[in-house]
Amino acid sequence: MRRGTTLVEILLSLVILSLLLGIAIPRFGAVRDQLAVGAEAGRIVAAHRRARVTAILQSRPVVLTISPDSLTLAAESDSGVRWVEAGPAAHGVTLAGGARKITFSPVGITTGVSNASFRLTRGAASRTVVVSRLGRLRIQ
Repeated sequence: MRRGTTLVEILLSLVILSLLLGIAIPRFGAVRDQLAVGAEAGRIVAAHRRARVTAILQSRPVVLTISPDSLTLAAESDSGVRWVEAGPAAHGVTLAGGARKITFSPVGITTGVSNASFRLTRGAASRTVVVSRLGRLRIQ
């Protein structure tokens, strides 16, 4: 008696494997979209916290600009940029609306904005970062 697998057995295994992959691969894309949107929401939260702490530590107003292409932190009184990071668009995530500026006072609260929300989407995944005037952040 010969040991081994026949061509029919190998083909049957390949058919089953391709069916399983055909079902699983689209779901992996949705998971990747959710992870990317969650990561970008976390980066906006981190930029907000960095701007708030910078304003408090330097005792001067600081402006955080959140745009699809970049996250920028600069002092209000001079034109020099203190910190720049790639925006959500660099990672394939869409930020609804245009660029928005949030100005932090030396005590760490925002001025000129009551509440702000930033909606991030990629594929079917979406998250909203809600910023209160007092600096509280919430990811929905």
